[in-house]
Amino acid sequence: MPIFRSAALLGAALAVLVPAPRAAPPPPLVAARAALNLAGAKAVLAAAEAEALRQRLRVTIAVVDDAGRPLLLQRMDGTPPSSVEVALAKARHAVDYRRDTVFHQDLLEKNALAVLALPGALPIEGGVMLRHGGDVVGAIGVSGAPSAKDGEIARAGAAALAAAGGD
Repeated sequence: MPIFRSAALLGAALAVLVPAPRAAPPPPLVAARAALNLAGAKAVLAAAEAEALRQRLRVTIAVVDDAGRPLLLQRMDGTPPSSVEVALAKARHAVDYRRDTVFHQDLLEKNALAVLALPGALPIEGGVMLRHGGDVVGAIGVSGAPSAKDGEIARAGAAALAAAGGD
């Protein structure tokens, strides 16, 4: 009996001294996330423009936020007016579908015709996501050159953000 009593006293002492596990705090109701600001958009656009000039191409460059709303738009001299809407559509596609436009272009080339039914999609190379800390913070869309060149110019713009601390 004395062993049982000692064990019971030890158990009671431990119950008082060891705190009960706490429930995890509830998750926050609002999530914090990174946002592309005007300075970031300017850096992206400047790098894309520099690449276009290096290649001696005239293009329209659109930079949008994570909701697809324009932050900056530049149409270089001699670029067709229609390239404005195309550049914006490419950027919005990349943001909306969280994929560079070349991904859906490649699917379409493999006869995945369902890509054509995606609302607001423009599966033509030249739309590239902009990332920071793993989050998509916007996109760049380029139009006016052959689509492969549009893609190169857009990737140069995205690389500027990545070099400044993005992904």
